[in-house]
Amino acid sequence: MNEIAAEVVRKLAACSKTLVTAESCTAGLVSGAIAAIPGASNVLWGAFITYMADAKISVLGVDEAVIRRFGAASGETAAAMARGALEHSAADMSAAVTGLAGPGGDGGSTPVGAVWTALAIREKEGVFLVRTANFHFEGRRNEVRLRAVETVLRQIAAFLDENQRSNNGKNIKT
Repeated sequence: MNEIAAEVVRKLAACSKTLVTAESCTAGLVSGAIAAIPGASNVLWGAFITYMADAKISVLGVDEAVIRRFGAASGETAAAMARGALEHSAADMSAAVTGLAGPGGDGGSTPVGAVWTALAIREKEGVFLVRTANFHFEGRRNEVRLRAVETVLRQIAAFLDENQRSNNGKNIKT
């Protein structure tokens, strides 16, 4: 995981951009993996750890109706978390993750191991959602959490690669 975190730090530095995370089931592990890499202080704006639904609402501004309708562990909530992280920070890009690591479910239709991620970017015109994704990871609680961290880091690195190619070597458009 250190290799992919180092890749994220290098790629963010190369395009002079900063990242903020909004983490639920990973509880800061994504930002912690990045912070473990030398040079992270130049690219990691910070992190919001919003484990409970109330924290997502009060800290990130996630609409309570989104959580009631779709659940705290949903793609819609992940997207709202990513947007909220940018709206409450000065970062250029955000990565959000929410899900159910286990051992018990949410009493609803969300299975243990279900994880949703979202990426958003800040542009001159405002905050834009880049993508959301859903995964199902098998394993015990900490295995699910670690796989979620690795997945988010890989998504950030892939987005930075895609953006670099689509801008013909220029920075992330802002």
